[in-house]
Amino acid sequence: MDSASERHCTEVVARERSGHTAVVEENLLCVWGGYMSIADDEVFLPNDEIWVYDLERGVWEVFHMSGEVPPSMSGTCGCSLNGHLYIFGGCDNNGQTNQIYCVDLTDGKYTWKKIKYEIGSAPSARDKLSCWVYKGKIIYFGGYGHKMLTDIDRTNRSFIVDKASWVEEIFWGWNNEVHIFDPSQASWSDPQTHGRAPDPRAAHASATVGCRGYVCGGRVMETRMSDIHCLDLESWTWSEIIPVSSIPVGRSWHTLTAVSDSSLFLFGGLSVDCKPMSDGWLLDVETKKWRELEHPFKTKPRLWHTACPGKDSDVIVFGGSCDYILLIDNSHCNDALVFQTQPYPLFRICEDYIAKNVKNYEMLRNQLSLLPPKLLTAVQRRMSFYRPSKKQQQ
Repeated sequence: MDSASERHCTEVVARERSGHTAVVEENLLCVWGGYMSIADDEVFLPNDEIWVYDLERGVWEVFHMSGEVPPSMSGTCGCSLNGHLYIFGGCDNNGQTNQIYCVDLTDGKYTWKKIKYEIGSAPSARDKLSCWVYKGKIIYFGGYGHKMLTDIDRTNRSFIVDKASWVEEIFWGWNNEVHIFDPSQASWSDPQTHGRAPDPRAAHASATVGCRGYVCGGRVMETRMSDIHCLDLESWTWSEIIPVSSIPVGRSWHTLTAVSDSSLFLFGGLSVDCKPMSDGWLLDVETKKWRELEHPFKTKPRLWHTACPGKDSDVIVFGGSCDYILLIDNSHCNDALVFQTQPYPLFRICEDYIAKNVKNYEMLRNQLSLLPPKLLTAVQRRMSFYRPSKKQQQ
């Protein structure tokens, strides 16, 4: 397989979108929600459908969803925990929300459930936030939303008011709050954090490595940041990582993905001068060094996309916008970009090479039956991934 690949090789392909939610469960990329542009309108994608992409075979399928279906939204925060997709927050036709929903991704039924918490209080309504998953709990950070004036604590600057957006006693703005949701107890709680917290922000990126949650960049007011902070999820202590090398430029609407026990992959986003970006960077959290990663998608800028960890340290980027998000004729994407961030194991190299070349070499075709059963099954699935679509054959 090439160092990176772009796939949507079946005729049925998920719709273009930005601001959606995506997670990988087993070997399936599951995509829900978001919005797309039609003429001069921004239209939410259907809330009762989930698109599932088989990362081995390169095949899309769409499934109907039932149950307590959430409203169509963008900017919600999604994650996978124990085979379930959890979404919190987001923006629908009525504005930001603070509801939480989950759906089982493993039973094939795709039945939504609205979670009614029994302990604690939910965070205020918000979108463009992020989360970490640790020890069976979901820890949410930041976002943009609204609060009543009486709920704003002006002593600790955990909420910065957006002066351009307020109505009477309701104020919109950015926050740096940390909230914990425990699905097993259906409970909300607010940990007492220590150290200097990051500035309030939204449209930032987060990733979890071990017992540490990382947050990178994002926007507050008119500023797009390049800083990176770490929250110890055991001691709840904040610390800022000061890189010892050149750093990526400040940005928002980018992604951050853990690809090893000590490295994070940053991709894309909107720069400080409002330009969509296509650069990829690896951060070694132990040496505190950034390194730009060479990849073949330099002509494919993305922002407000999703990035999910795949097998063998792959990162699967899906959807997003390739233009400044506020343009009337903004273009959205529906291709899956697969980044290779680490060397592949020998089994993966053999599997991909055979699947990619078996049709070109008669010797390979004749010897397929001699492969060990496990490798043969894997190769047969991968052959579908490399099979050209009807459009490619024309």
